[in-house]
Amino acid sequence: MNSITSFLDAEALYLQLLTQIKAQTAAIENLAVVGIYSGGAWLAQRLATDLGLEHKAGFIDVSFYRDDYAKIGLHADVKPTQIPFEVDNANIILVDDVLYTGRTTRAAINELFDYGRPARIMLAALVDRGGRELPIAADFVAYSANFDKTSSVHLQRATDGKLSLSINHA
Repeated sequence: MNSITSFLDAEALYLQLLTQIKAQTAAIENLAVVGIYSGGAWLAQRLATDLGLEHKAGFIDVSFYRDDYAKIGLHADVKPTQIPFEVDNANIILVDDVLYTGRTTRAAINELFDYGRPARIMLAALVDRGGRELPIAADFVAYSANFDKTSSVHLQRATDGKLSLSINHA
C-alpha cells in the first residue's frame, strides 16, 4: 500500500487562527481558553500568551468523557484536566488541533459543564477535516478541507515550540 505525506505550514495557520480570534473576541469580557490534550493544549498555551490570558488558560483531557470509552478503554497517556479559573459565566474558547467527527468536542463540552456553566463556548480548530458525525462547527478555523477517512492529520510540536502539521494519505 502506498502512502503519501504532505505538510501544511502550521505556524502560518496558527497566525491565521490567532488573527480571527483577536478580531472576533476583542470586546468579549471574562474570556478564557481551554485546550484539548494534546495538540489543542499546545495551541491553547500559545493563544493564552498571545491574547494576554495566561491566568485564564486551562487544559482538558476527554478520555473519560468519550462515548467510545467502554469500547476502546483508557488511553495510555491520560493527563489531568486543569481549569484554574471559574468556569461559571466565562466565555470560553475551546481549542482543538483537528476537528473531525465532533465526538471529542462533545466530550470536552460535557466535561466543561462538570466545572460550571459557561456563558458561552466558542470552538477554535487549526484544521477542520470534514467528516462530522455530530452537529458541531468551529467558530474559528484556519484551514478546512475534506480528507478521506483513511487519511490522518497530525499536529506535532518541536522542543523549541514550533508546530508542524502532517497529512498522511493512505
